[in-house]
Amino acid sequence: MEITWYGHSCFRLTERNYATVVTDPFDDKAVGYDSLKLKAEIVTISHDAPGHNNSEAVKGATHVLTGAGEFEIGEVFITAVQTAGGKKSKDKINNTLYVFDYDGITVAHLGDMQEIPPQSEVEALGTVNVLLIPVGGGGSLNAAKAAEVVSLLEPNLVIPMHYSTDDAKLNLDSLNKFLKEMGLGKIESQPSLKVTRSSLPDETKVVVLDYQKG
Repeated sequence: MEITWYGHSCFRLTERNYATVVTDPFDDKAVGYDSLKLKAEIVTISHDAPGHNNSEAVKGATHVLTGAGEFEIGEVFITAVQTAGGKKSKDKINNTLYVFDYDGITVAHLGDMQEIPPQSEVEALGTVNVLLIPVGGGGSLNAAKAAEVVSLLEPNLVIPMHYSTDDAKLNLDSLNKFLKEMGLGKIESQPSLKVTRSSLPDETKVVVLDYQKG
């Protein structure tokens, strides 16, 4: 399967003979980046905010998922789990994370997760091969919390999202903070990530993607 990042929390997951998924399509006026021109059968929305809920930017979508449940669409099994919000009630958002199972390869998109998940949530996710995780703070996990979530979930691959870039308008922390928390230096970015079962590393590896023009 191939994972492509379009900026902020928006990814496209594609695999031949499977439904295509787009996660958290954004309103470019709210977050920066190029306007999205994507096609997919499935759109997932972690929470109702302009940076995450612009499903109209995705053509051909037959299913728009916005909350918890279990789904099977176009051979893709999807588990959607509601996550605990922030400590102060005014900061709480109703966030939904999604785990996509493409014939045994699992990809988890954490949306705007705010707090380190309790054990019950971790168990609900099962095995995570690829983790798409917010690392830049600003209403979601900061670098230190993100690193802790990585150690809890022990994925094979980690792709950071929701951090400051040249095109982002939002006030978020840089990717370097997260890399430091993970004990890493600069990582060479790549345009997309192709994942097969045989390519999954035994030790957790961080992969940095370039955001593509939508």
